[in-house]
Amino acid sequence: MAAIVYQTNKKTGITYAYESVSHWDKQKQQSRAKRKCIGRVDPQTHKIVPTRKRKAPTVEPKGKRGPVPSIKTTRSFFGATYLFDHIGKLMGVTDDLKTCFPHSYKHLLSIAYYLILEDRNPLSRFPHWATLHHHRW
Repeated sequence: MAAIVYQTNKKTGITYAYESVSHWDKQKQQSRAKRKCIGRVDPQTHKIVPTRKRKAPTVEPKGKRGPVPSIKTTRSFFGATYLFDHIGKLMGVTDDLKTCFPHSYKHLLSIAYYLILEDRNPLSRFPHWATLHHHRW
């Protein structure tokens, strides 16, 4: 339960208002209070005057000039797959696979590249690898 506690500073004579929330401390087996300063008490009106302005949510104006932040960032690798694409084209492996498997030859080449480049990793990691590595077709 929250309560308002008033406390006077002896040096300045200013009275401050605190929001006090009680809770039970299991280690010390005692009731403790967490206090948050609300503001100071006006000596004439006896009303609480906030000591700090609270931050209002910042709203960017429309049409703000300046650099546009990038929304999407990606990381891609082209070196080894580009090399394998070129070797496959020179040796005719890509054309042979395209003739035998016209709809899935690209997938077969990707799996072959994965098995060559990532020889110690299981095939279950292939979908992640395929999102990072691109082919030149």
